[in-house]
Amino acid sequence: MLIENKTNVLLERNPLASAASSQERSSATLLPCLVAARAQQHPDKVALATDSEKLTYGELELRAERLANELHSLGAGPEVLVGLCVERSPEFVVAALAIMKSGAAYLPLDSAHPSERLRFIIKDAGVRLLVTQENFAGRFQDFGVRVVVLDAKLSGSGQRPVQSQAVAEGLDNLAYVIYTSGSTGQPKGVEITHRNLAHLISWHVKAFGVDSSTRTTFQAGVGFDAAVWEVWPYLAVGASVHLPDESTRLSADSLRAWLISHKITISFVPTAIAEQMIARPWPADSALRFLLTGADTLQRYPLPGLPFSFINNYGPTECTVVATSGVIGAEKTGEGLPSIGRPIDKVRIHILDEERRELPRGTTGEIYIGGGGIARGYRNRPDLTAERFVADPFGEEGDRMYRTGDLGRFLPNGEIAFLGRIDDQIKIRGYRIELNEINAVLNEHPSVQASVVIVREDVPGDKRLVAYLVHRADSQRDLQSLRELIRRRLPDYMDPAAFVWMESLPLTPNGKVDRAALPVPTTDDDARDGKFIAPRTLVEETLAGIICEVLKAPRVSVDDDFFDLGAHSLLGAQIIARVRGAFGTELRLLDVFDAPTVAELSLRIEKALTLQLDAMTEAEVEAALAALDEPLAANTNRQ
Repeated sequence: MLIENKTNVLLERNPLASAASSQERSSATLLPCLVAARAQQHPDKVALATDSEKLTYGELELRAERLANELHSLGAGPEVLVGLCVERSPEFVVAALAIMKSGAAYLPLDSAHPSERLRFIIKDAGVRLLVTQENFAGRFQDFGVRVVVLDAKLSGSGQRPVQSQAVAEGLDNLAYVIYTSGSTGQPKGVEITHRNLAHLISWHVKAFGVDSSTRTTFQAGVGFDAAVWEVWPYLAVGASVHLPDESTRLSADSLRAWLISHKITISFVPTAIAEQMIARPWPADSALRFLLTGADTLQRYPLPGLPFSFINNYGPTECTVVATSGVIGAEKTGEGLPSIGRPIDKVRIHILDEERRELPRGTTGEIYIGGGGIARGYRNRPDLTAERFVADPFGEEGDRMYRTGDLGRFLPNGEIAFLGRIDDQIKIRGYRIELNEINAVLNEHPSVQASVVIVREDVPGDKRLVAYLVHRADSQRDLQSLRELIRRRLPDYMDPAAFVWMESLPLTPNGKVDRAALPVPTTDDDARDGKFIAPRTLVEETLAGIICEVLKAPRVSVDDDFFDLGAHSLLGAQIIARVRGAFGTELRLLDVFDAPTVAELSLRIEKALTLQLDAMTEAEVEAALAALDEPLAANTNRQ
C-alpha cells in the first residue's frame, strides 16, 4: 500500500526557497552554491566548531575554494571520484566541500579501517586522486593514487588566486560514494547524486525547522552515511555544526552533558547511545528541540516529560540516508517495538510479497522504497544494481525502487513496523554488516575448513558477532593468527566477539546450517587459550574489576584481550570513563585499542599517574593519594 508522508513538522517558509528563475534554481540547489551563498551573506558566522577551534563561513569558503582550485588543476571534475581519508574534523568538511566545488564527487575513507580494505575500495572505485592528512599519507604510497596532503593546502598562504570552480551543472551528477558491507564478501560502493542530496536537504530543513540559528552536531564516523545528514543540511542554511571529542561522543552521560552545555538544538545520536540518553531525565530548560536517532532497531520508548522530540529514522545508504521518520512518544503505541515512522517527503514505501505484489495493510512483507532518494546504483556493479534497483510499477514511467531486503508491515495508524532482515545482513552499533564478508575472510585462513558468523543477543540489548569454525583435520587451531587476519582485513566492528571451534556445523534437514542449534559461547577460562593470571598490583586489580563490570565477565586474566571478551568502541569509551573515575587520569580510546589487556593498560595508567604526580606539589600529592585510596579500597572489598 502506497503512503506518502507530508512530515509531522512543517516550516511556514523554506530557507532554501529562492526568487531566482526556474533555470537558475537548478544550479542554486547544488550544495556548494548554497554554502557559498551563506558565506557571502554572513562571512563571520561560525560554521564549524570544536572545543578548541572555530571556522567561520568565510574561512570555510576560502579554504574550500583554495583546495578546489588545486584539485581542479589535477583533473577533478564532473563524474570524477576523489578519495577522502581525513578524520572527523572541520578539515574533513572543508575537503569534502572542496571536492564538490571542483565538480567532482567525494569517497569518504575511514582511517581506522585496515589498509587492505582501503586498497580494495580505492581500486574498485577507480580512484586516482586522494586527499588525506599528513599523518596518513604514507599509507597510500603504493596504492596507485595521486595524494594531496590536506594540512599543507589549508595552511598555505594561497599563492594561486582563489577562483570559483564550475561545479557540476547537473543535479544528476555524482555528489558522493559510500562503501557498505557486501553480501558477496566484498564491500560495494553506493553512488549518490546531487539530486538525491538536494532532496535530503530540502526535506530535513522543512521537517525540523532548520535555520541559521540552529546549533547541531557532527558525531558519526566519516564512512557512515549519517555524517552526510549531520553536516550538509545545516551548512546549506547557515547553521553552526559542533564536533564533540571522541570520548564524549561515545559516552551517553558525557554526550548528554556536552549537548546541554553547548546549547545544541538538534542532534543525531546512534541508536545504542540514544536509548541510554532517553532513559535519563533532562533539564526542562535544555536547548535541545530534536534528538534524532537511527541505524539500529530501536528497543525502547523515551521517558515521559523529556524537553525535546525524539525522532526515529530509517533508511538504507542506497536511499540517501533517510527514507522514513517519525516521532516516538513516551507511551507505547500498539504492539512491539517503536515504529520507524512514515515515508518522508517524495518517498514511497511499498510492502510487497515475493512476486512484488502489494500486500494488505498489516501483512508482513519486504520493504521497497521509491522516490527522490533512490541512488544511481552501485559503483561499477551493473549486475548488482539491476538486482537491487528494480522498475517501480507504482510510479511514473522510468521510476525505480530499491529492494531493501528488510521486512516490515504497515500499522493501523499508517506508520511502519520494522521486523528485521530477510537475509543475513545485520546492523551492530549503527554499522551495516554483511555476515558473508566476515565468512569470506575467515575461510581464507589455512586452519579453517568451514565457518558461519551470526549475531547473538544472549543479553538483551547486547548484540555480538560470534564465529563458529570447523578446523581442517591436518591443521592446528590457531586463534591468534585468525584474529590477526580479521583485524588486518576488516574494521573493528566486524571483528567477532567470540570464536567457537566445532567438529562440524549443525545442519537442517534441507542441508542448510541450523543457526538455531549453534551453541552459546562459553566464557569459562578453560575455553580460552592460556592460563588464568590474577591481578598482581592494586592498579591491575582495580582495572580488572572495571573490565569485569563493563564486559559482564565473571573474571578476567591480566593478559586476556578485551576484544576477545566482546569489547568494542562504545564499551571502550565506558572503560575510559570508569578509569577516569577510579584513578583521576585521562586515557584515549586509542589506548584501549593499543593496550587491550589489564597488564598493558595498567602500565599506561601508571605512567599517566606518574606524570601527574611529577607536576604536583607535595600537598597536592597527599590529597590525591588519599582520594585514590577510597575507590581502591572499595574495589578490594568487593573482590
